[in-house]
Amino acid sequence: MILWILLLLLILVVFGFGFTMQTLWWVAAILLVVWIVGFAMRGRGGGRRSGGRRYGRSRG
Repeated sequence: MILWILLLLLILVVFGFGFTMQTLWWVAAILLVVWIVGFAMRGRGGGRRSGGRRYGRSRG
């Protein structure tokens, strides 16, 4: 009887691991697409960041 319970637990663990790995592959693919889109959008002009006051009033 214990052998059957261990076999059932092993099947559940393997099934859970397979489901988790399939899900993680989909999440990784979606994150890769988001990263590529973000990289492409930043390359078109989103990379201009000024550290100081470039167009503000002078204190003079």
